[in-house]
Amino acid sequence: MNKSVEERIESFAKMMFKSRHLVMFTGAGISTESGLPDFRGPDGVWTRQDKGLPPPTTSKPWHLFEPNTGHYAIVNLQKAGKLKFLISQNVDNLHLKSGIKPELIAELHGNITKLKCPHCDMVYDTFWGFTECKCGSSLVPSTVGFGQSLPEHDLMLAFKHSRKSDLFVVIGSSLVVTPAADMPKEALQHGAKLVIINEGDTPFDRYAHIRFRERIGDILPAAVNRLMVLMGLG
Repeated sequence: MNKSVEERIESFAKMMFKSRHLVMFTGAGISTESGLPDFRGPDGVWTRQDKGLPPPTTSKPWHLFEPNTGHYAIVNLQKAGKLKFLISQNVDNLHLKSGIKPELIAELHGNITKLKCPHCDMVYDTFWGFTECKCGSSLVPSTVGFGQSLPEHDLMLAFKHSRKSDLFVVIGSSLVVTPAADMPKEALQHGAKLVIINEGDTPFDRYAHIRFRERIGDILPAAVNRLMVLMGLG
């Protein structure tokens, strides 16, 4: 018999309370509640591309979208000293916009608000207006396209923290794009517990210690709030 949502939220909060190296992994699903399209859903970016259709239209430019309660729940984990690292497949900048410290996040697919130097890997915010790195090379978008390699430093940090994690939480990812989707495998192989919050199926569902198919905004903030009570901060 499946446990109720409340029971699973309580178990999740207790897992986070006991965790000494909590790692979160986010995909496009965490940003859909901000109004951005997902990737693998029925009308997702990649689903439409596979059908030869243009990307879904959005109500405003991507840089004008705001973080939602899911993003801020992760920030609350950071403030409480519980979040050890955040790995994200997203390019929308919403994690940094919400207040995540740059040193605590690996953005595996880049960031639409940043440019990078292909020569020395320096990163520049687009609003600075630079087109050339101080080393003399022309700046290029930091986002990673199909067939391009992921940023080496971010990838190294992601693998490092996946292996160190004792609790690995997947939020809004279908876990089918590699090498990003290899992170849960690394975590499990090194003894971590796995929690998945995603409406659609993933290849790791059978290995999850707790599985949520409900909306992220209904689960993550509630679990973090319960954790704060357990920590005496609520």
